[in-house]
Amino acid sequence: PSPKPCQPNGAREETLQCEIEELKQKDLALDQEIAELLSEGYSLEELEKHISLLHEYNDIKDAGQMLLGKLAVIRGVTTKQLYPEYDLELSD
Repeated sequence: PSPKPCQPNGAREETLQCEIEELKQKDLALDQEIAELLSEGYSLEELEKHISLLHEYNDIKDAGQMLLGKLAVIRGVTTKQLYPEYDLELSD
């Protein structure tokens, strides 16, 4: 987000420095997680394939949710009411 004009320059810089530090911490945590998975015998290719499959799954799930939502509107019911009809669990 862009800095707010009402903030003094020092406050904006401090906010940016804090955000940079948070990103560095997240980067370090991800590097550690990757190193742990590699030490457990996973390969980078396997991890990349898994991530790709998760993205595909999420895209398909989003499309399904959208279709259920449209069907619910057409029928005048909630999406939750359609789940049993299609043998879906609420956690799906």
